Amino acid sequence: MKRSLLFLPLWLLFVTALFIPSLSWAKKPVPAPPVKLDKKFAERPDVKAFIDEMVEKNDFETEDLVRFFHQFQLQEKALKAIVPRSASVRSWKNYRTRSVEQVRIDGGVKFWNQQQEALEAAQKIFGVPEEIIVAILGIETVYGRNSGHFPTFSTLATLAFEYPPRAAFFRKELEAFLLMARDSHRDPLAYRSSYAGALGIPQFLPTSVRNWAVDFDGDGRVDLAISPIDAIGSVANFLKGHGWETGGPVTLPATVTGERYTQLIEDGILPKLTPAQMIEYGVTTAENAPQQACALIDLATPGEPVEYWLGYKNFYVITRYNRSSFYAMSVYALAQEIRSARERQSSLTSRIKND
Repeated sequence: MKRSLLFLPLWLLFVTALFIPSLSWAKKPVPAPPVKLDKKFAERPDVKAFIDEMVEKNDFETEDLVRFFHQFQLQEKALKAIVPRSASVRSWKNYRTRSVEQVRIDGGVKFWNQQQEALEAAQKIFGVPEEIIVAILGIETVYGRNSGHFPTFSTLATLAFEYPPRAAFFRKELEAFLLMARDSHRDPLAYRSSYAGALGIPQFLPTSVRNWAVDFDGDGRVDLAISPIDAIGSVANFLKGHGWETGGPVTLPATVTGERYTQLIEDGILPKLTPAQMIEYGVTTAENAPQQACALIDLATPGEPVEYWLGYKNFYVITRYNRSSFYAMSVYALAQEIRSARERQSSLTSRIKND
């Protein structure tokens, strides 16, 4: 009796397996909805004209391009994200808070420590300070953490053919992207990017990848998606190529009086006058300010006094990466915070070793 009871569970299990339907279906994930492909997209006159141009100008095969466009998926989120928010009021304080946050400072110190050799090499070759490179990568993707998940081909095609205000711009980027993918022997449909088609750790648009990206780790290929060393060298090369002045100033705080200074604001951010020349416009700064061409930068926050800064050539160069004074000032501010935090960390480590 005892023996049969011992075997009863096995017998019951056997019967259950034969006669009771499996419940394993309950553990299976719900299948994703089918991808909505727009195969008619390739038949649009403007798309066909683009394909013909790519064949004639860049020696692509028509069949390959048609195949890519048959996989097109309209990226509605990209269209929504790319539209300027004209109704919103810009705030330097809010922008700075989002950009110069603790996670980017701490991550910057860690990234700098991990990539010290590459950063030192980049500064030596291109003349760009290490903290500026680190800050740009921090603001762009938090050192590669948030590099984008949009399908690059469909995103650029969406913006090139469904967003008239910048269609010409994004068609050039789509062309550059297809050339880049071909040069890299990669399937264009395999790339992921931001909603604007920016790629990898430094968020280069395809034209920037082709013009400024470098194989800084020496492995025989440029890979901005996974190589922080390539990203470091590419950012430095971009800034140097746009006129970065080794050892030059970036920005200094300024004060304004009267009304004439508004003429300098209206003149834009291209450096034109020296600090001494700005005095007659009611602009003053530190007595030891470098007497090089600069622009007057205004950083406004609703309900608070406007901040005024001098933007030198290197400040202007940072705006070539992103055409925004807020962006350039955030890069500079984050760079200073990261350098200070790293110096404090180094000092603390030295004291602990000496105790």
